[in-house]
Amino acid sequence: MAVTIGVIFPGQGSQAPGMGADVADNFPAARDCFDRAASVLGYDVLSLCKTGSDLELRETRVSQPAIFTTNVAVYRAVESFGFTPVVSGGHSFGEYCSLTIAGAMQFEEALKLVHARGVAMGAAADLAPGAMAAIIGFEEPAVEELCARARAGTSLNVDIANLNASTQIVVSGDSPAVASVAAEAKNAGAKRVVMLNVSGAWHSKMMEPAVASFSRRVEEAQIEMPSFDVIGNVEAAPYRDIGEIRRCLIASLCSRVRWHETATAIVDRGPDMIIECGSITVLAPMMRRMPHVVADRVLHVADSSGIAKLSAMNAGPSAEISTVVQG
Repeated sequence: MAVTIGVIFPGQGSQAPGMGADVADNFPAARDCFDRAASVLGYDVLSLCKTGSDLELRETRVSQPAIFTTNVAVYRAVESFGFTPVVSGGHSFGEYCSLTIAGAMQFEEALKLVHARGVAMGAAADLAPGAMAAIIGFEEPAVEELCARARAGTSLNVDIANLNASTQIVVSGDSPAVASVAAEAKNAGAKRVVMLNVSGAWHSKMMEPAVASFSRRVEEAQIEMPSFDVIGNVEAAPYRDIGEIRRCLIASLCSRVRWHETATAIVDRGPDMIIECGSITVLAPMMRRMPHVVADRVLHVADSSGIAKLSAMNAGPSAEISTVVQG
């Protein structure tokens, strides 16, 4: 009996120098992703991943296409072992990887959208760079209150951008307002507050200048219904019609990422394993801490050594899997 999997994909911030190079060198299906990406984008994505500095890869116009290509390339190597995906979800633009592997968009179509998204968001960030901060240890109502206080009596924007876990929440907006929320959170006893190394205020009102141009690209894109459940970040529910996919892809520029609810929906569908495909582990550690999740059945796979060990899973879901966790 085939092992069923839920596939998860990280988004912005999961870039790393050298990402995807190993799978491209060892799996033809993975290399094909990079070759196709070069044809779409007009530059050698694999070479950029191999030689680009951390600073170069962090720029959103570059990072989004590079991460998308790497994520899908890793998955193409994983799927060669015959697993059956039953559900997928991606964090932020990682959702485009989910739509691709589920057949809702062809690789080239999705990559063009990801590229357009990165360009539009980068232009919006150039207008107003903004900032983001992770608040760990407070639940949503407390962070909402901190944001409201930072906005009070000002024209500044700051709001929740990512609901990564019940007590791991990211805020985004104007730099002074984000700094105020971070300082107030520390004073109020947050376990940890981390200013994120980003070039824009993602998933906030400050991305509104990106909406018009990106909307046109989404409306023109060829989109089909996914062949299995894809859980969207905006509604944290499976897509049920193509119009909803288009609306949510556009809304996601400014809307918060409801990752915790997305992850819960993935777990509820009961896959034998959950595999995070990407260059660094971002989502798997959060999922391992969720209630009713068997931690050693949530895996991160990034390279050929991890992928090769997955071949043991063909024996069935009872096979040992804890050895394949990468990071």
